[in-house]
Amino acid sequence: MSRDQPRSARLVLLLVTLCLIAVNMRATITGVGPLLEQMSEHTGMRVAALSGLASVPLVTWALVSPFAHPVARRFGFDKTVSAALVLLTIGSVVRSLPGPIGSIWIGTALIGVGLAIANVLLPAVVKRSFGSRVPVVTALYTSILAGCGAIASGIVVPISHLPAIDGTPWGWRVALLATSAALPVALALWIVASRDTARTTAPAPPAPRRSGIWRDRLAWQVAAYFGVQASSFYVVLTWLAPLSRSVGRSESLAGFDVMMCQVTSVAGLLLLPLLLRGSAERFVPAVLPSLGIAGVCGLLCAPEGVLWWGMLFGFSSGASIAMSLTLMASRARDAMSSSALSGMAQSVGYAFAAFPPVIVGVLYEATGGWKAPLLLILGLLVAQALLGPLVGRNRYVL
Repeated sequence: MSRDQPRSARLVLLLVTLCLIAVNMRATITGVGPLLEQMSEHTGMRVAALSGLASVPLVTWALVSPFAHPVARRFGFDKTVSAALVLLTIGSVVRSLPGPIGSIWIGTALIGVGLAIANVLLPAVVKRSFGSRVPVVTALYTSILAGCGAIASGIVVPISHLPAIDGTPWGWRVALLATSAALPVALALWIVASRDTARTTAPAPPAPRRSGIWRDRLAWQVAAYFGVQASSFYVVLTWLAPLSRSVGRSESLAGFDVMMCQVTSVAGLLLLPLLLRGSAERFVPAVLPSLGIAGVCGLLCAPEGVLWWGMLFGFSSGASIAMSLTLMASRARDAMSSSALSGMAQSVGYAFAAFPPVIVGVLYEATGGWKAPLLLILGLLVAQALLGPLVGRNRYVL
């Protein structure tokens, strides 16, 4: 596409590209939870130990996110996102390679690095290219991200049971690889789309006081809000299937429960831009966790309704994720400030979010039930509600 073509056509191409990238981002990790029991039987590792796979991406996101912004300043947004997609593709292949169990952990770590860079830079790309349309564009690509993650959760178990040529099931390795099948297409389309924005993605000159993001009070509040909502989401993503199995649902139905939880999150993602209007915008971050709180209370009181309570939580969680990403753009005045805030908030947030999924596993094995884990999730949601009024103020970082 030449540069003299209408700007609207370039933006449409970029939007389509962002959506295709989103297709791959969450699907690469959401398929793990429903396959934990299969992976345990095949590898001999306990389910609680394998649940640590959910924390590996979170740890890498915490470690790598602070470096995504400086690297993007040095090499440009587009080249850095391209490198992230390459790492994501390599990690997906390594994770599914037959052989030593270590390849699962190495591949998952590479996936985490690629996702960390993409997670940080995509809100800045949206801020740079779409201006006042940030909430709508953010909701669109995150809804696709969540929707495809939901589909992955629902189809990995059936895929793993499909017969290969020799009649044996394909197994969990092929099922996980299938969740990243569109990555090469996303990379190719991103390279094409980025050619039209080369001038705006060239390395930026050094800007003063960007490191001040780590001393900015509002940035820490956004980071805390992001961290608690991410924690509750990844705990539920990892443990909803085992909880569903514990109340008598089959492996396939447990995967369906996880899928529907994420399907309803798409509705929350799409509804958010309609809520962020006028004076009500300030109160939205505080109100969003309320449905999640109701869902967790339902799981505590009537766990046999896990499907419906999970869907209620999913709606709240989806809107909260979109809210967090929107804050990373709307609480910054320009794309580079947004990149700095995104890197800092995601580093802090994911460093915090890496622990709750493992803590839930420990609590479950120690108590033999779900009451203590669910109370932990409830506490995270209450903390999110308390942080809401702080991040809802119309202020800017730096």
